[in-house]
Amino acid sequence: MLKILGIESSCDDTAAAIVEDGRTLLSSVVSSQIQEHQKYGGVVPEIASRRHIENIAAVVRAAMQEAAVDYAQLDGIAVTFAPGLIGSLLVGVNYAKGLAYAAGAPLIPVHHLRGHIAANYISHPELEPPFLALVVSGGHSHIVRVDDYTSFAVIGRTRDDAAGEALDKAARAMGLPYPGGLHLDLAAKDGNAQAYKFPRPHVSGSPLDFSFSGLKTAVINLLHNAEQKGETVSVPDVGASYIKAVTDFLIDNTMRATAQTGIGTIAVAGGVSANSVLRRRLQEYCDKQGISLYLPQLRHCGDNAAMIASQGYYELQKGNIANFLLNATASLSIDYI
Repeated sequence: MLKILGIESSCDDTAAAIVEDGRTLLSSVVSSQIQEHQKYGGVVPEIASRRHIENIAAVVRAAMQEAAVDYAQLDGIAVTFAPGLIGSLLVGVNYAKGLAYAAGAPLIPVHHLRGHIAANYISHPELEPPFLALVVSGGHSHIVRVDDYTSFAVIGRTRDDAAGEALDKAARAMGLPYPGGLHLDLAAKDGNAQAYKFPRPHVSGSPLDFSFSGLKTAVINLLHNAEQKGETVSVPDVGASYIKAVTDFLIDNTMRATAQTGIGTIAVAGGVSANSVLRRRLQEYCDKQGISLYLPQLRHCGDNAAMIASQGYYELQKGNIANFLLNATASLSIDYI
């Protein structure tokens, strides 16, 4: 049984976890910076990287203690090396390199989005490729064909904004606190999703691609126009209508991808996979169509190191091991190898 230590520091969460054989979670520790970044309405990269430096050693120690594992028992150290905030990534990568050298363990580079997909292996040990993955987060909106544990093909992607960014910016425009997507989801629970009409965008010639910039502009214009006219809008109703428009787009393209590929299994990954409307509506669609749907546990939707350790196991099995020249990369496609 192979024990992998995962380290994640791509944005504002410092995390460490130990996973056995890619599926069994032994420990997971996350140090969140949400409260500190709330006052700025979003993540401040310089602050995030400084907090990673302060927290990473204690977070890794806590994960090791929780799992009751010694460094000599580790079969590999997996770390997020791309994509993300470069300053934040560098903290995790350099700490992992030092730890791998000291422990004499293989250094395993893990792509952040591959990790998000792998979160489903922990929540659903029975899940195996091939399947389609809908990856939705603050920075990414992809439909990925997962042919094997380390073989990916992007068949749909956003042309501009990501779904998570569109939700966050709309929430901020409505005066909701950071993190916007979460608070928008909560505010919209009792709203009327038919109260406001938002466009349903499509990308000409690329039926599986996304474009959320027009939706984001539409809600901001609605709010600004109402303010200029002295009108009051219902935040729950606007939020519910807007979330419906975003999830319509995500679900329509995902269903189109299953029809195009003939793959009847879907896994959802990324921070937006925690959205209650997306989870409920996608489950309803999949049940009607006889499609198997896998959703990560809520605690594994956001950034965490368990998903990095899980994917690290499969990267190790494939022989994807880095040397100590490994560097962080701010932008990199999931199908880089």
